Amino acid sequence: MLIVVTGPPAAGKSSYIKAHAKPSDVVIDLDLMALAMAGPGADHHAHDPILLRIVHRARQAAIHEAERHLDHTDVYLIHTMPSPKARARYKRLGARIVTVDPGEQIVRRRVRDMRQPEMEAVVTRWYRDYRKGGSRAVTAQASRAW
Repeated sequence: MLIVVTGPPAAGKSSYIKAHAKPSDVVIDLDLMALAMAGPGADHHAHDPILLRIVHRARQAAIHEAERHLDHTDVYLIHTMPSPKARARYKRLGARIVTVDPGEQIVRRRVRDMRQPEMEAVVTRWYRDYRKGGSRAVTAQASRAW
């Protein structure tokens, strides 16, 4: 099964996957992929544009290949803001969409504390454009104890 984990930056998407995925599951996480492909000491969330370009291509290849194995393994895919086209594709694949959103105040505090300033705009866009689509949060608590 494909499980698409969505939500604003710093919402706890990776933590959700750590709490739910089994060792045999496949996890496609852009930040983890970038960290794996970056040089030693690279920032966990601020990625060089060239590295990001390479990682995006690798992510697409991983998604494409993972789709072939959904009958045999669960695939967790982090996709912060899937487009309508991507959501339609996930629906055709029978995906379960999980929205992780502990609330805008918590997300903004986490972004200020743990992320680069440019992520503030992504948070604003997510709450303005994506949340109004009516998806329901899986959690509203402040902690990451799922």
